[in-house]
Amino acid sequence: MTSTTKRPNKTTKAHTDTVCALLRLQPRLQCLADCVPRGARLADVGTDHGYLPVWLLQNGRIRSAIASDINALPLEHARRTAAEYGVMLELRLCAGLDAIAPDEADTVAIAGMGGETILAILQAAAWDWHGHTLLLQPMTKAELLRRWLSEHSLRIVAEHLALDKGTIYPVMSVEAGERAPLTSAEAWCGVGLLHDPLYGDYARDRVRKLERAAAGLRQAKTLDTKQIESLEADAAALRERIKEWEDANGTGDRSGTL
Repeated sequence: MTSTTKRPNKTTKAHTDTVCALLRLQPRLQCLADCVPRGARLADVGTDHGYLPVWLLQNGRIRSAIASDINALPLEHARRTAAEYGVMLELRLCAGLDAIAPDEADTVAIAGMGGETILAILQAAAWDWHGHTLLLQPMTKAELLRRWLSEHSLRIVAEHLALDKGTIYPVMSVEAGERAPLTSAEAWCGVGLLHDPLYGDYARDRVRKLERAAAGLRQAKTLDTKQIESLEADAAALRERIKEWEDANGTGDRSGTL
């Protein structure tokens, strides 16, 4: 899908004489908001209801925000959110970053999508990422996204975990630049997360996912021994990382749960 116009000048604005309530974010989006640099010029891709940019504008955390979505209805929701909470928000109807120029934003947030969709948006964008911060929050396939970033000169400089409605989500801060290749444990469980109190539960969930995948392959008509061994090696690497986390946090007695 292409944008209806390259740089539409569609901005929402609330009445200045209206006293607006403060927007509150769910934990997943709050974690993402806390990672946005102060004074940023934000592009929120796949904005949905526009909660992230509206909260950041309402709290004076950013200078400006462009909210984009591939469908018109989410942009209408975002327009209403901005009006309700008294902020100005520019809206763009487009796929990914198609109608946003690199000089319009120094921070790009892409959240609430699968890892495959996020990397497809980044692949399609003709941007030089130097000087930009990417804030990525995949709902699925985080390991695939981490590997793709590492292979395309985009380094994860920090990760955080958020517990929201019983599920743990990763939030990645990414910049252009090289770094050492990811280890298997980093690809599956994130970079620099051993300090995070949610890491143990997040890593255990990744181990269970690997074990289920290996079990499924064992039941297949054609046995893929190499793939099974790869999954089992990844699970073993995660168990070692979990043990490091448990030792560092004094919770080694939980190792028997894996």
